[in-house]
Amino acid sequence: MKDVVLRTGLSRSSVYNRMDIKSPYYDPTFPRQVSRGAMSVAWVEQEVEEWIDSRIKMREGR
Repeated sequence: MKDVVLRTGLSRSSVYNRMDIKSPYYDPTFPRQVSRGAMSVAWVEQEVEEWIDSRIKMREGR
């Protein structure tokens, strides 16, 4: 989570809002977390980077 927050510039709650289908901030393109065990999750770094790149392209109109 710490790295996702640092890379995206989003807060922890914003990250979870992007993944929550019930949230008005839901983003179906946001990378999904991967379970690493009963109490641990992670994100695939490449997916986070691709999401960031897609946001930049949207801003630039590409």
